Amino acid sequence: MRLVNFVKTTDISGKINALFKLEKQKLAALFPNADIEHVGGTSVPGSLSKGDLDINIRVRSEEFERTAETLKTLYEINQPENWSNGFASFKDDSRQLGIQITVIGSPEDHFVAQREYLKNHPDAVFELNVLKEKFEGKDMDGYRKEKEKFFERLNFRLSNPDPSASK
Repeated sequence: MRLVNFVKTTDISGKINALFKLEKQKLAALFPNADIEHVGGTSVPGSLSKGDLDINIRVRSEEFERTAETLKTLYEINQPENWSNGFASFKDDSRQLGIQITVIGSPEDHFVAQREYLKNHPDAVFELNVLKEKFEGKDMDGYRKEKEKFFERLNFRLSNPDPSASK
């Protein structure tokens, strides 16, 4: 059983920003037409994080397969059971790095919108931090299931901006 631990993003922002800068330079050289974004917990001020850097490479649909094939040579495949025609993920555990490719405009292309929503809604960051604190030192799988529910609700809010809308 893998346990989850969290840190304050402010405590690791220097290290994370330096790693993002290096990786973005490398990835931009490989994928000059891609939109390369820092996403995930470390991209949201005031949030708790597992301490890893998440990068979202946003590409046009015709570039998706080539991007995935190139990344397979550089990183370890991550969670292939979640892959689709609009999403693939990779990792480098030695550097606490996760990379997600999304097709721009696909249903899976929500990481940047989630980041922006959280940056502008401190109440949602607080809610997510409370969820994370609940799982501090506990099972990673349980945390991931609860986090998935949180982001499903968030994605619903993003796709239904009318505050009177409900699920």
